[in-house]
Amino acid sequence: MDTVPSPDPAPSPPPSPAPVRPAPVSLARRLAAPAATLAGVLAAFAYVGTVDPNEPGHYPVCPLLQLTGIYCPGCGGLRSAHGVATGDFAGAFGANAMAVVGYGVFAVLWTVWVVRAARGIPVRITLKPVYWWSIGAVAAVFSVVRNLPFGSALAP
Repeated sequence: MDTVPSPDPAPSPPPSPAPVRPAPVSLARRLAAPAATLAGVLAAFAYVGTVDPNEPGHYPVCPLLQLTGIYCPGCGGLRSAHGVATGDFAGAFGANAMAVVGYGVFAVLWTVWVVRAARGIPVRITLKPVYWWSIGAVAAVFSVVRNLPFGSALAP
């Protein structure tokens, strides 16, 4: 009986190379962006703290206020920043309460950023559209109320 030789089995594929891992990023490099952001914010607050926006001629006037006499949501923001920079928190809140809340939100988000960056966790803060619309609605209501007689406490 003739036997047919069996064909050689197919050669096994070469072993795949080990996955390439990115080089670890140093702590200093991970904290560079938050540190640069904080440096920029501190420089801006230092400038506004030094150059008083309550004295006319240092900063441009709000175009909406100049043309219509209506306070926008940002009116009083520089005076508010000056109050925070000089430690006058009551004056800052009186100049623009929404800006002071914004400074607090920034401080919280920046702290989250630093902690996550230090731990090597990516930072991604996403808000659903309903939150963005809510923020816009609060700004609109703030703008309207601060221009009405009963909301004069919110005017700068």
